[in-house]
Parts: sequence; structure tokens; C-alpha cells
Amino acid sequence: MELSVLSIILAVGGLIVGIIAGRFIFSANTKRQVEEADLLAKKTIADAQVTAETLKKEKLLEAKEEIVRLRSEHDKLVLEKNKKANESETRARQKEQSLNQKLENIEKQVKENDAIKENLNRQIEVVNQKRTELERHQEEHIRRLEKIAALSADEAKAQLIDTLRQEAQTQALGMQQEIIEEAKIKANKEARKLIIQTVQRTAAEQTIENTVTVFNLETDEIKGQIIGREGRNIRAIEAATGVDLIVDDTPEAIVLSSFDPLRREIARLSLQRLVTDGRIHPARIEEVVDKTRRQLEEQVLEIGERTVIELGIHGLHKELVRMVGRMRFRSSYGQNLLMHSRETANLCATMAAELGLNPKLAKRAGLLHDIGKVPEEESELSHALLGAKLAEKYGENPAVVNAIGAHHDEIEMQYVISPIVQACDAISGARPGARREIMQQYLQRIKDLENLALGYTGVEKAYAIQAGRELRVIAEADKMSDADSEKLSFEIAQKIQTEMTYPGQIKVTVIREKRAVNVAR
Repeated sequence: MELSVLSIILAVGGLIVGIIAGRFIFSANTKRQVEEADLLAKKTIADAQVTAETLKKEKLLEAKEEIVRLRSEHDKLVLEKNKKANESETRARQKEQSLNQKLENIEKQVKENDAIKENLNRQIEVVNQKRTELERHQEEHIRRLEKIAALSADEAKAQLIDTLRQEAQTQALGMQQEIIEEAKIKANKEARKLIIQTVQRTAAEQTIENTVTVFNLETDEIKGQIIGREGRNIRAIEAATGVDLIVDDTPEAIVLSSFDPLRREIARLSLQRLVTDGRIHPARIEEVVDKTRRQLEEQVLEIGERTVIELGIHGLHKELVRMVGRMRFRSSYGQNLLMHSRETANLCATMAAELGLNPKLAKRAGLLHDIGKVPEEESELSHALLGAKLAEKYGENPAVVNAIGAHHDEIEMQYVISPIVQACDAISGARPGARREIMQQYLQRIKDLENLALGYTGVEKAYAIQAGRELRVIAEADKMSDADSEKLSFEIAQKIQTEMTYPGQIKVTVIREKRAVNVAR
């Protein structure tokens, strides 16, 4: 390769020299020009030789570098292969050592097993000899018993079996009764524990509904417009809404009275629009009430849809969704029906999940268990039976239908979620503060809790906080030591546990502190 490059360079240089010489020959025939051309040709040839030599050195240098690089890579590959070969040889040697060790252990175990086997064989021979002697003694003993009792061995055996059977039956009945009682006690404890955990995991707002709504006015002059000439406006409002309007001496307020919260809401919104518009007369009243009723029906459907979406319930019939929305304007013993149904649904889902059942189905049944309270048409059926009938009509799962109808024991419970819905309905209704008649019991329990702590010597103050789940006791530092405060906390907790009935658990905290107060004047 180097020679070919050199040849090319020399050929090119000769060609250039020939061309230059020819030009000089053809352009001038003087001797000076020929000499100059000759000198130029020699110079060009010399330069070409220098360039060729330089290229040759560079190529040689590059070839040497390439050889060095290839040799380095080859050495590296050889080292890696040697390293892998050494590692493989080391692993093979370790495996061989491990196998030899295992083989030695196996041979040792075989020898030990042989020794054990020989020992067992000797023991078996001894046992067989003793068994033979025992059988011989037993036969002799049986012959003596038969001679004394005048009974054969079969007869004595039958009598013994009868006696043992009777004793076993008696003992079995006693053990069975004990097991049943123990299972009942354990089941009750587990049920209480499960219910308490479910209640503690569910937090719900307390909403107490009233039978009246107060409509506030900007001035008392508007009362006259609402009453109208000879009371025609107020009579038109009462006739259109079915709500009693009480206009008394209460300043800037009118009381709307009705057992139906939906009617009260329609009357309140209608009055608000009439007062804002200023045109209050019978025809306008009927128009506004009718428009308000239609808009409220749309709002009811939106409330129902929002509720089922928040609870993650799908595939509910549109009419059932509407009934769920109407629950917002119904109450049960002062407890808002929608809040009660939502809370029952969450309790059912939590309890079903704890029991390994279907939480979605239980939540669905919990939400719909009181839909029999909201239909517009009147019915002679109870709300539980009516709700079950409506759920069946709109294609609900048979388990949901049965849970709705059975949550007041009016029909037989056929599915596992039915008692869950019944229990969660009772939990939601009996929760402290949920309903009016329970509120007084709740307040009384809080007072009894505080009075119980105040009955101890050295207690200065006692406060029931966190809805009665914690009792905080302030002890007098001069009359009680730290050890006494610990003892007092234990005694109060034990007394609460034995004398009071309460849901969940109550934490007793005794606080003892010494304060030194002085005044600088």
C-alpha cells in the first residue's frame, strides 16, 4: 500500500514535470528557460519524495498503533477467559467438596440408621415377648373373673360397654352444654366487639329536624303584603302549599308549620321568590308555587344522584334514586332520614367487610331500607313491607328486598345481610344525639359519668369530653400523691365498667398539678 502511494506520487510529479517542460519547450527555446524547467522539475520530484516519505512514516506509525491496540485487546480477552476459567474451576471444586461432604453425611446417617434399626428390632422382640406374657396373664385373669362372677367374657364385655356408653353420653351432654354456653358467650363478645369497631370507624353528622321553619323578613311591612286583603294571600299560600303560616308579634319573622319538610321547603322558597318579586296575589302565588315545586323535584333527583354517586352505588332505578333524594326532606323521630340512611349504608358496608361478605350489596340495602317512608301515595302497609315491595318492583336484588322487608322483623330473614341491616339501623338510631328521645339519655349518661368521679375524695373537678369517650379528672395536689392519682384512675375505670352502660370505651385521665401563685405589687 505504501509503495503504490509512492508510485502514484512519483508518476504525478513526472507528469507535472513533463507538462512544465513541454510548456517551456513550446513557449521558448532559450537555454535559460530549459534550465529553469529542469530545476523546477527536480524541485517538484524532491518535494514529492519528501511527501511520500512523510506519508510512509505516518502509515507505519498508524500500523504500529493498530498492532498495539489489537495486542492489548487480545491480552484483555485472554485475561477474561483465564479469569472465567479459574472461576469455573473454583466453583467446580467447591461443588465437588460439597458433594463429598454430603456423601459423607449420608454414609454417616446410613450407619446411624442401621444402628437405630438394630436397636428397634431388639426392642420389638422385647415388646412381643411382653405382649405374649400379658395375653397369657389376661386370659388367666378372665378365667378367674368368669369363675367368680359366673359370667362369660362376652356377657361381661357387653355389660361394661353399656355402662361406658351411658357414662359417655352423660359426659357428652354435659360437655355439649358447656361448649354451647361458651360459644354463646364468645359469640356475644365478638358481636359486641364487631359492632363497636364498626361504630367507631363511622363518623356521621347529627341532624335533628323540626316541624317548623322560620322565614325571616327584612321589615314587618312585608307581613301585610303576605297576608293580603282580608287574608286572601295567606289563604292562597296555605292552600297551594299545604303549610300553615303563623304571623304573630315576632319581629321580622313568619313561622311555617308542617309535618312534611318538603312542603315547608316549597313554601319557604315560594315566599322568598314572592317577596323578592314584590307581586303577591293569588294567581301569582299559584304560579310561583307550581314552578317551585317542579324545580324542587329536579333538585330532589339531583340529591339522590349525588348521594348514590358518593356512596359508590351503581345501577339504581331512577325512581329509587328519586326516593333517595326525597329522604332529604323527611325525618324519623327528629333524625333526618337521608343522613340516617347514609350512615346505615356505611355501617352495613363496614360490618359486611369485617364479616367477609359483599360490602356493596350491604351498603345498597342499608341505603334503601327506609324508602317505604317517602312514597307520595298513601299505603296501608308498614314502611318496611312497602319498601320491600318497591325494591322488588324496580328490580333490586332479592337479598336487598329481604333486608328491607325484614329490618323490623315483619318477614323472615332469608339472607345474611338482613340481620346486618337491622343491627346497623338500630345503631344509627340509638347513637347518642341522633334522635330526640335518645338525647336526654345521652346527657344523663354524661352527668352520671362526671358525678361518679366527683364522689371520690380529693377530686376537685371532673369533665366528660369527646362525647363521653374520655373522663378528665382534676385532682387536688395537696390531698393526693402521684401514686394515689394512678390508683384513683384505676378505681374510677373499674367502677365505670361495673356500674355504667356505655358504647365503646371510656378513657379515664387523672391530672394532678401543684400551682404556686404570687402577686407582685
